[in-house]
Amino acid sequence: MTLIYLIAGEQSGDVLGARLIEALRAARPDLAFTGIGGPRMAERGFVSRFPMEELAVMGLVEVLPRLRRLRQLMAETIADIRAKRPDVLVTIDSPGFNLRVLRKLPDIKRVHYVAPQVWAWRPHRVREFPGLWNKLLCLLPFEPAWFAQHGIAASFTGHPVLQSGADTGDAARFRARHRLAPDAPVLILMPGSRRTEVPRLLPVFGQTLALLADRIPGLVPVIPAAGAVAATVQQAAALWPVRPIIVTELDDKHDAYAAASVALTKSGTSTLELALASVPMAVTYRVNPLTAFMARRMIRIPHVAMVNLLAGRELVPELLQQDCRPDRLAATVAQLLSDPAAAAAQREGFAQVMASLQAPTGLPAAAAAAEILALVDDAGPPVETKLQKTVTPAGVAPL
Repeated sequence: MTLIYLIAGEQSGDVLGARLIEALRAARPDLAFTGIGGPRMAERGFVSRFPMEELAVMGLVEVLPRLRRLRQLMAETIADIRAKRPDVLVTIDSPGFNLRVLRKLPDIKRVHYVAPQVWAWRPHRVREFPGLWNKLLCLLPFEPAWFAQHGIAASFTGHPVLQSGADTGDAARFRARHRLAPDAPVLILMPGSRRTEVPRLLPVFGQTLALLADRIPGLVPVIPAAGAVAATVQQAAALWPVRPIIVTELDDKHDAYAAASVALTKSGTSTLELALASVPMAVTYRVNPLTAFMARRMIRIPHVAMVNLLAGRELVPELLQQDCRPDRLAATVAQLLSDPAAAAAQREGFAQVMASLQAPTGLPAAAAAAEILALVDDAGPPVETKLQKTVTPAGVAPL
């Protein structure tokens, strides 16, 4: 039996892993899976060696208190892979953990799914990548050319947000389920899925709602809350002047998108989900000040929001760090609610962004599965392939 070892370290990776398991099984029913994953992968019969949430830490400063435990988990994971000798190891995103695991296993076939975003910050790190994997699978259309410019082969397999179902929600069903008036304005609030980021944004969101309550009568806030942070969200929101609807089920979240007039979201994949659902948005984020200081010195891109980066312009407002203030956020949300032209301009840009994320053929998960199975069936040694340098894609800085 062919054994595939998967490692997913956070919620988005868990979703990718679940779809990947489905696509791999559809192609090869004889496959077996083991490794580290979350609840979505567990729904497909995957048994994780330890709770995936132990790896979900983000930030240069935030990771320090967890360093000893992370090292222990890494050592245990590497030992488990060596003992089981899988036919291929597939690491999904979480580069801080996964790239270190890959480095210790040069004699095993390896695929890294979700290219490290070194084109955004610390691009010199690309020099560390040769030899880490046999295949690098990219979610963004410009990434293969960027990596090729540095002599590293990569394949674009389409962005999995296109399979998220974010555009399949039912607005009427959401309003009926939660007893909302047909014309009640719905505001989606997305503070993130990591325990380290949610506590920084929730207080700001609560204060923002207090300001909006006076400006927009009947405003209905909705927070999609991942399982790992649902309790934190419930506790914080209980003290807000306007009590939000907290949704934890995926279908309910997508229905909320369909009913929404506007969204206020952290940066990240959530911007692409909302864009797919055609929800006008503003993007905000706040991290430890020291993390922010160091990040500013390393970031090489003009935009933080993925939807803006793909559009090549500030399609949606970005309110980061010192601009992540209740007054600024409330004013931006109010403007989007009162200006139909601004909302329509965002939606038009979203359609163009989504078109750029289509897989070369088929669905993204199936395209990724085909790349992995091709490596499994390759009788050659696990040696990373290099390319000759080519041009740098427009809008992305070279080294």
